[in-house]
Amino acid sequence: MVEESLTVVNGESSTVVNEESSTVVNDESSTPLPNGLSHSLSLTGQHVALEPLAAAHVDALILAATDGELWKLPYTAVPDAAGMANMVSAAIALREQGAELPFAVRRLSDGKIVGSTRYYFISPHDRNLSIGYTWYAQSAQRTAVNTECKLLLLEHAFERLKCISVQWHTHHDNKRSQAAIQRLGAKFEGVLRNNKIMPDGSIRHTHCFSMLDTEWPESKQRLIARLNHYRTST
Repeated sequence: MVEESLTVVNGESSTVVNEESSTVVNDESSTPLPNGLSHSLSLTGQHVALEPLAAAHVDALILAATDGELWKLPYTAVPDAAGMANMVSAAIALREQGAELPFAVRRLSDGKIVGSTRYYFISPHDRNLSIGYTWYAQSAQRTAVNTECKLLLLEHAFERLKCISVQWHTHHDNKRSQAAIQRLGAKFEGVLRNNKIMPDGSIRHTHCFSMLDTEWPESKQRLIARLNHYRTST
């Protein structure tokens, strides 16, 4: 699964996700960003850990992208081996500017890095941000990985950062991503026509989605139920 554009059970290994559970957030000694986030923010659940993207992740991300040859997908910009270091470097630079907050996604069952995601279009004054630049190795797709990543990111955005809206943006041909975003409970807002020129020169029309803070509680319960399904079916 590729997109352009929190939940930890306390204590014992129950088979049901606790609705009152909280996200593990490691940012106590980090340098504040202009938007009130932190360079070293990490979010950890039961299936995944979102780690601050670093140059040390490059080789692992190359392996993850190789699983499914994601750079060949026509509707995304996942870099190949030659371009991964530049992608990571550019994302880190944007983090240093306070514009974005990129993460590497680590699957906890085997400790492997299986993809990347980030916060972007961060607007502290308007209390909103976007989630995207998300991609996962083929072996991590249609698993608990994406479900828990979204739960972690949305819970942090709405419950800790007090966002009033979260947005997503995706390629017009990326039907799978559009369906996944809508399953979260996000609403389709419209299309930005001729919005981007892709690496192959083709034109992208961007499909836009959003979720409001008032819609989050229902969506959160849906994500928790989906995680429970993954846990009871394994």
